Amino acid sequence: MNLVRNVRSAIFVDYQPLANLIARAGHVHRHLDWRNVLDWIGVPPFLVLEENGELRAALACPPDPPQVAWLRLYVNNGLLSDREVWPLLWETACSQLPDSPGMVAAAILQRDWLVPYLEANGFTTHQQIVMLACEYPQIDSMPVPHSFTVRRMFPYDLPAVAEVDSRAFDFLWRNSLSSLELAYRQAAIATVAEAEQQLIGYQISTRTSIGIHLARLAVVPEAQGRGVGYALVADMMKQAIQRGLQRFTVNTQNDNVGSLSLYKRFGFRETGESYPVYRCCFS
Repeated sequence: MNLVRNVRSAIFVDYQPLANLIARAGHVHRHLDWRNVLDWIGVPPFLVLEENGELRAALACPPDPPQVAWLRLYVNNGLLSDREVWPLLWETACSQLPDSPGMVAAAILQRDWLVPYLEANGFTTHQQIVMLACEYPQIDSMPVPHSFTVRRMFPYDLPAVAEVDSRAFDFLWRNSLSSLELAYRQAAIATVAEAEQQLIGYQISTRTSIGIHLARLAVVPEAQGRGVGYALVADMMKQAIQRGLQRFTVNTQNDNVGSLSLYKRFGFRETGESYPVYRCCFS
């Protein structure tokens, strides 16, 4: 029988077949994201590989924020080898990425089986994401400085939150407004720091099966070193403890000295889990 292979963009009728493929495949890479990976269908590049009309594999790396194409999905059902499938999908995906200066692709790996294929296409290790955990945190009793206040985050804050985010992080780690809107909807505790009616920091934390995960913390550069990050985390922890939640988790980059120092001040300790971040620059 002649085999007919076809790489095409995923469409909405592929949703359930792709869900089935992901559920049954042995090799699946999924990006840690606020969105369900299948919600990216319709946003290129989101590709599927068919063989005689049957879905065999898929790859998605839609840029968000605009200059960063995170590898959000790679799945192969195993009937074809990754050695065959990956180049077909990745080369097509690259051809669909915007030809803009500074465009990069990136991936956070939870397993190492994808490493040879990334490295063969110019990806190199950029950082490590390290996991930290804390039970019964150490919270100083010092009051919040009078130069700013910490309050609940509201939906109308989100454009200003996105501005804080873009100023606080390197472009690789920035969240778009749409991502922050999703994060806000999933938050258990979301607060902002405000000075002179301007947002200077924020945090978004989510519930886990064992407690609270500090998913995002950002402070604008000119307000760093003034206790803003500490006040946001301490306030979040106090709220969580009032709800009977005592275990906290967070992750950060292994070279983010400021964040690591802040978290360890509360009693966070590295769990030993870490995940490499791979990056490929197109220009």
